[in-house]
Amino acid sequence: MGTNRLEAFSDGVLAIIITIMVLELKVPHSDALGALLGLWPVFLSYVLSFIYIGIYWNNHHHMFQASASVSGSVLWANLHLLFWLSLLPFSTGWMGENHFARLPSALYGLNLLCCAIAYYVLERRIIAVEGRDGLLARAVGRDLKGKLSPVFYVLGILSAWFVTPWLGIAIYAGVSGMWLVPDRRIEREIER
Repeated sequence: MGTNRLEAFSDGVLAIIITIMVLELKVPHSDALGALLGLWPVFLSYVLSFIYIGIYWNNHHHMFQASASVSGSVLWANLHLLFWLSLLPFSTGWMGENHFARLPSALYGLNLLCCAIAYYVLERRIIAVEGRDGLLARAVGRDLKGKLSPVFYVLGILSAWFVTPWLGIAIYAGVSGMWLVPDRRIEREIER
Protein backbone atom coordinates (compact mmCIF):
# COMPACT_ATOMS: atom_id res chain seq x y z
CA MET A 1 0.00 0.00 0.00
CA GLY A 2 1.22 3.52 -0.74
CA THR A 3 1.75 6.16 1.90
CA ASN A 4 -0.85 8.72 0.74
CA ARG A 5 -3.77 7.54 2.89
CA LEU A 6 -1.61 7.20 5.99
CA GLU A 7 -0.18 10.69 5.50
CA ALA A 8 -3.61 12.24 4.89
CA PHE A 9 -5.06 10.56 7.98
CA SER A 10 -2.10 11.64 10.12
CA ASP A 11 -2.31 15.21 8.82
CA GLY A 12 -5.99 15.30 9.80
CA VAL A 13 -5.31 13.98 13.29
CA LEU A 14 -2.51 16.49 13.86
CA ALA A 15 -4.77 19.33 12.67
CA ILE A 16 -7.44 18.21 15.15
CA ILE A 17 -4.86 18.04 17.96
CA ILE A 18 -3.82 21.64 17.27
CA THR A 19 -7.47 22.69 17.14
CA ILE A 20 -8.20 21.07 20.49
CA MET A 21 -5.17 22.76 22.03
CA VAL A 22 -6.15 26.22 20.80
CA LEU A 23 -9.70 25.74 22.08
CA GLU A 24 -8.21 25.36 25.56
CA LEU A 25 -7.13 29.01 25.38
CA LYS A 26 -10.12 30.59 27.11
CA VAL A 27 -11.07 34.15 26.27
CA PRO A 28 -10.87 36.40 29.35
CA HIS A 29 -14.14 37.93 30.52
CA SER A 30 -12.50 41.31 30.92
CA ASP A 31 -10.93 43.80 28.56
CA ALA A 32 -8.18 44.61 31.07
CA LEU A 33 -4.60 43.74 30.18
CA GLY A 34 -4.24 41.99 33.53
CA ALA A 35 -6.88 39.44 32.52
CA LEU A 36 -4.86 38.60 29.42
CA LEU A 37 -1.59 38.45 31.34
CA GLY A 38 -3.15 35.90 33.68
CA LEU A 39 -3.27 33.46 30.76
CA TRP A 40 0.50 33.40 30.21
CA PRO A 41 1.05 29.86 31.62
CA VAL A 42 -1.66 28.40 29.39
CA PHE A 43 -0.37 30.32 26.36
CA LEU A 44 3.27 29.36 27.01
CA SER A 45 2.39 25.67 27.31
CA TYR A 46 0.32 25.97 24.10
CA VAL A 47 3.26 27.52 22.21
CA LEU A 48 5.63 24.77 23.34
CA SER A 49 3.19 22.04 22.34
CA PHE A 50 2.36 23.74 19.04
CA ILE A 51 6.08 23.74 18.23
CA TYR A 52 6.28 20.05 19.10
CA ILE A 53 3.30 19.18 16.91
CA GLY A 54 4.91 21.15 14.09
CA ILE A 55 8.18 19.27 14.55
CA TYR A 56 6.41 15.90 14.47
CA TRP A 57 4.33 16.91 11.44
CA ASN A 58 7.44 18.07 9.57
CA ASN A 59 9.51 14.99 10.41
CA HIS A 60 6.58 12.66 9.73
CA HIS A 61 6.21 14.23 6.30
CA HIS A 62 9.91 13.79 5.54
CA MET A 63 9.91 10.23 6.82
CA PHE A 64 7.07 9.19 4.53
CA GLN A 65 8.54 11.16 1.65
CA ALA A 66 11.44 8.69 1.93
CA SER A 67 9.10 5.67 2.08
CA ALA A 68 7.62 3.90 -0.89
CA SER A 69 5.04 1.75 0.89
CA VAL A 70 3.62 0.81 4.27
CA SER A 71 2.78 -2.47 5.93
CA GLY A 72 0.32 -3.39 8.65
CA SER A 73 3.02 -2.96 11.29
CA VAL A 74 3.80 0.53 9.97
CA LEU A 75 0.10 1.44 10.16
CA TRP A 76 -0.06 0.29 13.79
CA ALA A 77 3.20 2.04 14.66
CA ASN A 78 1.79 5.24 13.13
CA LEU A 79 -1.39 4.89 15.22
CA HIS A 80 0.81 4.35 18.27
CA LEU A 81 2.52 7.70 17.55
CA LEU A 82 -0.81 9.44 16.95
CA PHE A 83 -2.13 8.08 20.26
CA TRP A 84 0.64 9.71 22.27
CA LEU A 85 0.45 12.92 20.25
CA SER A 86 -3.32 13.04 20.84
CA LEU A 87 -2.66 13.19 24.60
CA LEU A 88 -0.66 16.41 24.22
CA PRO A 89 -3.74 18.66 24.53
CA PHE A 90 -4.47 17.06 27.92
CA SER A 91 -0.93 17.25 29.30
CA THR A 92 -0.47 20.73 27.83
CA GLY A 93 -3.70 22.01 29.36
CA TRP A 94 -3.03 20.44 32.74
CA MET A 95 0.46 21.89 32.90
CA GLY A 96 -0.64 25.39 31.81
CA GLU A 97 -3.74 25.54 34.02
CA ASN A 98 -1.65 24.58 37.03
CA HIS A 99 1.11 27.12 36.32
CA PHE A 100 3.79 24.52 35.60
CA ALA A 101 3.40 22.63 38.87
CA ARG A 102 5.64 19.65 39.58
CA LEU A 103 3.36 16.71 38.67
CA PRO A 104 1.77 18.22 35.53
CA SER A 105 5.20 19.30 34.25
CA ALA A 106 6.66 15.84 34.84
CA LEU A 107 3.64 14.21 33.17
CA TYR A 108 4.05 16.52 30.19
CA GLY A 109 7.65 15.31 29.88
CA LEU A 110 6.45 11.71 30.12
CA ASN A 111 4.02 12.43 27.29
CA LEU A 112 6.89 13.86 25.20
CA LEU A 113 9.02 10.81 26.03
CA CYS A 114 6.25 8.46 24.86
CA CYS A 115 5.88 10.47 21.63
CA ALA A 116 9.62 10.20 20.99
CA ILE A 117 9.66 6.45 21.63
CA ALA A 118 6.63 5.96 19.36
CA TYR A 119 8.29 7.99 16.61
CA TYR A 120 11.43 5.87 16.91
CA VAL A 121 9.35 2.67 16.72
CA LEU A 122 7.63 4.00 13.58
CA GLU A 123 10.98 4.86 12.02
CA ARG A 124 12.33 1.37 12.81
CA ARG A 125 9.21 -0.31 11.37
CA ILE A 126 9.56 1.61 8.11
CA ILE A 127 13.23 0.70 7.91
CA ALA A 128 12.33 -2.95 8.53
CA VAL A 129 9.85 -2.84 5.63
CA GLU A 130 12.10 -0.87 3.27
CA GLY A 131 15.32 -2.66 4.24
CA ARG A 132 18.67 -1.48 5.54
CA ASP A 133 19.55 -0.23 2.06
CA GLY A 134 16.32 1.76 1.83
CA LEU A 135 16.21 5.51 1.47
CA LEU A 136 15.09 6.17 5.06
CA ALA A 137 17.73 3.89 6.57
CA ARG A 138 20.46 5.65 4.60
CA ALA A 139 19.07 9.07 5.48
CA VAL A 140 18.74 8.66 9.26
CA GLY A 141 22.03 6.84 9.68
CA ARG A 142 22.88 6.64 13.38
CA ASP A 143 20.10 9.14 14.24
CA LEU A 144 21.93 10.84 17.09
CA LYS A 145 19.16 13.40 17.75
CA GLY A 146 16.56 10.63 17.84
CA LYS A 147 18.57 8.71 20.41
CA LEU A 148 19.48 11.74 22.54
CA SER A 149 15.94 13.14 22.78
CA PRO A 150 14.56 10.40 25.10
CA VAL A 151 17.58 10.81 27.36
CA PHE A 152 16.88 14.55 27.65
CA TYR A 153 13.18 13.91 28.25
CA VAL A 154 14.01 11.60 31.16
CA LEU A 155 16.39 14.26 32.47
CA GLY A 156 13.62 16.85 32.10
CA ILE A 157 11.08 14.65 33.90
CA LEU A 158 13.48 14.04 36.79
CA SER A 159 14.38 17.74 36.94
CA ALA A 160 10.71 18.78 36.94
CA TRP A 161 9.93 16.37 39.75
CA PHE A 162 13.03 16.53 41.95
CA VAL A 163 14.53 19.97 41.30
CA THR A 164 12.11 22.55 39.86
CA PRO A 165 9.49 22.29 37.13
CA TRP A 166 11.10 25.24 35.34
CA LEU A 167 14.30 23.27 34.76
CA GLY A 168 12.24 20.46 33.24
CA ILE A 169 10.42 22.94 30.99
CA ALA A 170 13.75 24.45 29.94
CA ILE A 171 15.02 21.00 28.99
CA TYR A 172 11.84 20.22 27.00
CA ALA A 173 12.21 23.56 25.21
CA GLY A 174 15.88 22.79 24.55
CA VAL A 175 14.98 19.49 22.90
CA SER A 176 12.43 21.26 20.71
CA GLY A 177 15.14 23.77 19.78
CA MET A 178 17.41 20.90 18.80
CA TRP A 179 14.73 19.63 16.40
CA LEU A 180 13.83 23.07 15.03
CA VAL A 181 17.13 23.12 13.20
CA PRO A 182 16.16 21.69 9.81
CA ASP A 183 17.35 18.14 9.28
CA ARG A 184 18.44 17.87 5.68
CA ARG A 185 19.47 14.19 5.75
CA ILE A 186 16.30 12.89 4.12
CA GLU A 187 16.15 15.71 1.57
CA ARG A 188 19.79 15.10 0.59
CA GLU A 189 19.18 11.38 0.25
CA ILE A 190 16.09 11.95 -1.93
CA GLU A 191 18.05 14.31 -4.19
CA ARG A 192 20.63 11.59 -4.79
